[in-house]
Amino acid sequence: MARDRSPSWRDVFFKNRGTLLALPAVALAGLGKPSRTSIAVGVPIAVLGEAVRCWAVGYSGVTTRADHVTAPALTTAGPYAYVRNPLYVGNFITALGFSIAYTGALPNARRALLTALGLGAMLGVYAAIVPLEEAYLRETFGDLFNDYVARVPRLLPRTSASDPQTGTYDSGVIASAETRTFVTFGAMLAVLAFKARSVD
Repeated sequence: MARDRSPSWRDVFFKNRGTLLALPAVALAGLGKPSRTSIAVGVPIAVLGEAVRCWAVGYSGVTTRADHVTAPALTTAGPYAYVRNPLYVGNFITALGFSIAYTGALPNARRALLTALGLGAMLGVYAAIVPLEEAYLRETFGDLFNDYVARVPRLLPRTSASDPQTGTYDSGVIASAETRTFVTFGAMLAVLAFKARSVD
């Protein structure tokens, strides 16, 4: 079992990860300028990212919303059989999609800067919290987690599922676990629709 320890700066990042990741989204919504093409390309990518996230939540459950690292079991089935952090992969795909959608009518330099700042901030947050999560999982599950690490990559998915797989899919947890994500996703779509009214 994991031992009690003093909170670190990584714990602070983990607890406030939602707020930290919301800041680039707010900047994108405020400073972005979409085009018809960027919306047509970006929104389906954002939806794909949210679908990946929901697939992962169906396996990991409501613990994804905890303000501290926790895991009642080591889940290695579903998307976790391809990549160790499918939630974060899904978030990154969604962020990329919205970055494309919101910046289509901006000058190239501003588009690149806004996209790089948003995705860079996301990578920075994940670089801070993934080692914290992995340290907890290694201490809690020991060799089971070490074996999983040896088989499944951290961020770039395998092309085929890894075995053995543990965990079951429960679509019932998605609504309760993803309420905040759905609200944020809907708000980003609403702002995009508002901005799209002035698109030529």
